[in-house]
Amino acid sequence: MAERKPIGSWLTDMDGVLMHEGVPIPGADAFLKRLRDSGKPFLVLTNNSIYTARDLAARLDRIGLHVPAENIWTSALATAKFLDDQRPNGTAFVIGESGLTTALHDNGYVLTDHNPDFVVLGETRQYSFEALTKAIRLINNGSRFIATNPDNTGPSPEGALPATGSVAALITKATGKDPYFIGKPNPLMMRAGLNAIGAHSEGSAMIGDRMDTDVLAGLEAGMTTFLVRTGLTTDADIERYPFRPSHVVDSIADLVDLV
Repeated sequence: MAERKPIGSWLTDMDGVLMHEGVPIPGADAFLKRLRDSGKPFLVLTNNSIYTARDLAARLDRIGLHVPAENIWTSALATAKFLDDQRPNGTAFVIGESGLTTALHDNGYVLTDHNPDFVVLGETRQYSFEALTKAIRLINNGSRFIATNPDNTGPSPEGALPATGSVAALITKATGKDPYFIGKPNPLMMRAGLNAIGAHSEGSAMIGDRMDTDVLAGLEAGMTTFLVRTGLTTDADIERYPFRPSHVVDSIADLVDLV
């Protein structure tokens, strides 16, 4: 590999890297403490748009993982930043939870179902037929279609749940319009996050547990990538992809001494 700058800033996925089904992964607390003590810029990333950064910080704190809200970057925040750059003070019809609506409000957006500039689809456990019908009609009438992330399913103790990507496919089937996905693997989410902490991709690393989102997004953003084996990805899975992470490690515990 070509010589790269030393890693001066870190981005890490949340589920499968720092925690699994609400339980901290061994070494995650030590890694986060080392980051906080080092003063290096860092972000914890998630494609989940349900919660605000403050909500997530509180949820992590309850399980012993201490991450300040300003060090959490969600697909909802990335979506709001993207829309603000595209059309400042615009309007949107939103299907999603407080993480998404709060981010849009904080960026000056008005939420409306009257001829909105955008239809924005995010994660929710309350998808309603009425809201989906409204979204389809608005898109057919010219509103642009945005989705926070392309994940087709999400985890739960009972098994897989339909997620944003699956619902977006339903809307696409009804309208013939594909959404623009903001979250991973779109490197836009990574670059916006790096800009938010004043970091540059050449001296930054991305830690993830999935090849198709975390590693791909980090690779396309020009970052060093670390794949951990504490998620769903196996070594056999890695071999099936035409790209590779910079490094494969057993868990986040193996990276503490690199900070």
